[in-house]
Amino acid sequence: MANFWTHIHTSWFGRFVAADSFGNRYYQSRRAPAGRRRRRWVLYKGEAEASKAPPEWHAWLHYTIDEPPLEGGVPHKDWQKPHQPNLTGTDEAYRPPGHLLAGGRRDKATGDYEPWKPN
Repeated sequence: MANFWTHIHTSWFGRFVAADSFGNRYYQSRRAPAGRRRRRWVLYKGEAEASKAPPEWHAWLHYTIDEPPLEGGVPHKDWQKPHQPNLTGTDEAYRPPGHLLAGGRRDKATGDYEPWKPN
């Protein structure tokens, strides 16, 4: 029900700004209240999860930058990985060796561990 009212509010008071490569749609209020800045928000594609917003759009939503990112996005360095939402609690979450959901087995210790002994 809350999602329904969010869409109604968006259609009445919001102005579409752009969409990102993940399908999230970004909006800004049509008018700024006296002495205040325009409100900005996002309608996520699929489940609403804040980590789905890429860094450049996060900066725009939080007024770190004034202009929305360009359609092609911000140029990335070759060492940067593509944005990925937080996968904790999903089937794609990282599970280290030995985790029960990753099989529960670890490699045997190599014998190179030396415990600390006080003098």
